[in-house]
Amino acid sequence: MTQTFRLTMAQLNPVMGDLTANANRVREVWAEAKAAGSDYVVCPEMFLLGYNPQDLVMKPALQTACMEQLQALAVDCADGPAIGIGAPVMVGPNLHNGYFVLHGGKISAQLLKHHLPNYNVFDEVRTFKSGDMNGPYVLNGVRIGTPICEDAWYEDVAETLAETGAEFLVVPNGSPYRRDKYDTRLTHMVSRVIENDMPLVYVNMVGGQDDQAFDGGSFVLNRGGKLAALLPVFEEAVAHITLNRTDDGWEAEQAPLADHPGAWEQDYHAMVVTLRDYLGKSGFKKVLLGLSGGIDSALVAMVAVDAIGADNVRCIMLPSEYTSEHSLEDAKEIAENLGVKYHTVPITPARDAFTATLAPMFEGMAQDVTEENIQSRIRGTILMALSNKFGEMLLTTGNKSEMATGYCTIYGDMNGGYNPIKDMYKTRVFETCRWRNAHHRPWMKGPEGEVCPPRIITKPPSAELRPDQKDEDSLPPYDVLDAILTALVDHEESVDDLVSRGYDRDTCKRIEHLLYINEWKRYQAAPGTRLTNKAFWMDRRYPIVNRFRTGR
Repeated sequence: MTQTFRLTMAQLNPVMGDLTANANRVREVWAEAKAAGSDYVVCPEMFLLGYNPQDLVMKPALQTACMEQLQALAVDCADGPAIGIGAPVMVGPNLHNGYFVLHGGKISAQLLKHHLPNYNVFDEVRTFKSGDMNGPYVLNGVRIGTPICEDAWYEDVAETLAETGAEFLVVPNGSPYRRDKYDTRLTHMVSRVIENDMPLVYVNMVGGQDDQAFDGGSFVLNRGGKLAALLPVFEEAVAHITLNRTDDGWEAEQAPLADHPGAWEQDYHAMVVTLRDYLGKSGFKKVLLGLSGGIDSALVAMVAVDAIGADNVRCIMLPSEYTSEHSLEDAKEIAENLGVKYHTVPITPARDAFTATLAPMFEGMAQDVTEENIQSRIRGTILMALSNKFGEMLLTTGNKSEMATGYCTIYGDMNGGYNPIKDMYKTRVFETCRWRNAHHRPWMKGPEGEVCPPRIITKPPSAELRPDQKDEDSLPPYDVLDAILTALVDHEESVDDLVSRGYDRDTCKRIEHLLYINEWKRYQAAPGTRLTNKAFWMDRRYPIVNRFRTGR
């Protein structure tokens, strides 16, 4: 009877659809695991294809290519440890989220996901059919149970595996980041361990895919829920874990426990990782952005530099007569602090040309938001022209408060290919800049120290599209606005709920109205890093035309 089982946790970062590269990454880890005397290499859910594949997974040619890659991987890795790897699979007429055990040159076990998540960013019921509950498979005389990701969030799959002889559980995951999610994962997994009195190995994906950051943070739990191993967040990691058979069952030897930072750092790291991978996986090496001297563009510039380095970031100041000297000074200072390329392109000549062109049509009409939006759209056009000319992806810089209320200009400051701060309310933008000024980590490519000038953080926010303009001319103070939006968006509360807590009814009604009437803008917005459970895009899907209001 086998007394020791060695398992390699492969916390890896796939590239969506690059089956060959993903399979080759597994080959590299397999060779490392073989040298370490491992019995089994465990890769994340759907790793061969990448996660979340959405409707891409329904292409028959892709399904066939996945099976060909699995078979080739099995043959190439026949002489050594088994491999567990996720991929889609057709069983009869139905497509399944599958997990495959490759051993001895062939696919020795095929497992099908039973519980399909269908909430927030997950839409697996659309693409996959539920599989029957799997029994354990045998490797080197050990019976292993594998609930696939969501399967481990419910009691029944793990209980069935235990009842059919599983000796410990291995859980492959494609679990994306949201703030404070690790504690939720850990609570569920501890429950499975205690209910079934057996160890559990949780292996999660890492890296960015579109709006989603996969944070890794893989771990091992012994009986009783004791943490035996903990891998870092947002970084690839390979860990070799030894489990020993005891009189009471299997037990993992104690391994290092990585330090998991707090929510402020994890949010920032998520923005860096998603931007880095969005660029790298789509073929871009450089970015540019409009640097206004305000706090939003300052934070995006810091994230960009930390993600890809100052040499790959270009910042453009686009002043008009409404741009304050403070903004000019602050934009130049942060550009110098970060070490980026910095240019000034005045928009006044273009704005004058627009004014002259439209003068006959606008004769006798007072200036209003139309003229403000023209300025924003001129800036957007200039930035897109520079993006086209230099082959640099334009980053947009609107925060969640602005995206929620429509305090942004479609085809203007909303132009761009990615927005790292899209799911961050304005009040958190301020605090995140303070956090970055006070902290530096090895994974940051930018300089340490106070890179964001303090005045950018402390001065009243302004779009600077008319004389003496302040954001609070159009919106409530951001601490009030963000509290209202958090209730309406993140918690799906009503205006009456807010009023019962002391908020002004008319203010809440106006914000709810702005939230609903600007859905059309969000449909056209650039993707951006998901940080919460209610990010705009796949987490929160509302109709564009909608007359329902809670604040009658």
